[in-house]
Amino acid sequence: QVQLVESGGGLVQSGGSLTLSCAASGTFSRYALGWFRQAPGKEREFVAAINWSGRTTDYSDSVKGRFTISRDNAKNTAYLQMNSLEPEDTALYYCAADLVFTATLQYDYWGQGTQVTVSS
Repeated sequence: QVQLVESGGGLVQSGGSLTLSCAASGTFSRYALGWFRQAPGKEREFVAAINWSGRTTDYSDSVKGRFTISRDNAKNTAYLQMNSLEPEDTALYYCAADLVFTATLQYDYWGQGTQVTVSS
């Protein structure tokens, strides 16, 4: 099993940057990691994913070229670097872990989320 805790959210102006962190306990290096987000009144959606080694990544079209997912297995931490933020990026951001690398919501383990708010 793995436990996940997100941090790094906050309020930022449009065009700004934030880096989210996902600290994990357990056998972190075995798992693929995903970032997801959910805005008020909307369904949870995929943002980015990275496989266990960090060599393979995937992004939603809405964040491709602006967000970068990475991981440091030695620190049991994954990151989401977010640049050129837009008000539409405002959401509660979750990290999730699963043995299977996927861009779907089919992840076994989830964190509690960290809020990102982008002002115009």
